[in-house]
Amino acid sequence: MKFQYTFQKVVDIKSSAKNQAEWLLSSALGELQAQEQTLDQLLEDQGRTLETINQAIENRAPISELQDLQRYVVYLDQCISRKIVDIREAQVEVEHKKLHLTEKMVDEKVWLQAKDKAKTKFNHEYMVREQNDLDEMATVRYVMNSK
Repeated sequence: MKFQYTFQKVVDIKSSAKNQAEWLLSSALGELQAQEQTLDQLLEDQGRTLETINQAIENRAPISELQDLQRYVVYLDQCISRKIVDIREAQVEVEHKKLHLTEKMVDEKVWLQAKDKAKTKFNHEYMVREQNDLDEMATVRYVMNSK
């Protein structure tokens, strides 16, 4: 006799929901990483531009060139500020997805524990039935042999 859990479809659904939550968390982490890489690139670009400004000053570059570089630095500052906001939002989303995954993991664990408990009960009842059958066979043999 084979164990078949009555609520196996529920367990499968809970496992599927957990897998989907893992995927969503992975996606949110990927988005956060992409935002952070973009910020790193902006900061590097800003550093290079500031270095270019310093070199232009040392080389007595025309004021129009310095003004262009300064406008670009202001633009980069704005981009960096927006990117920091984007990163904060992505971090909040990651935390939300982590909580969601935790809920799904707990839910799945509850159902898996219920399944394990049902299987243990099934195995115990099966062993008791099997032992009763063996006891009955032994009793019949004993009665047959004592006649």
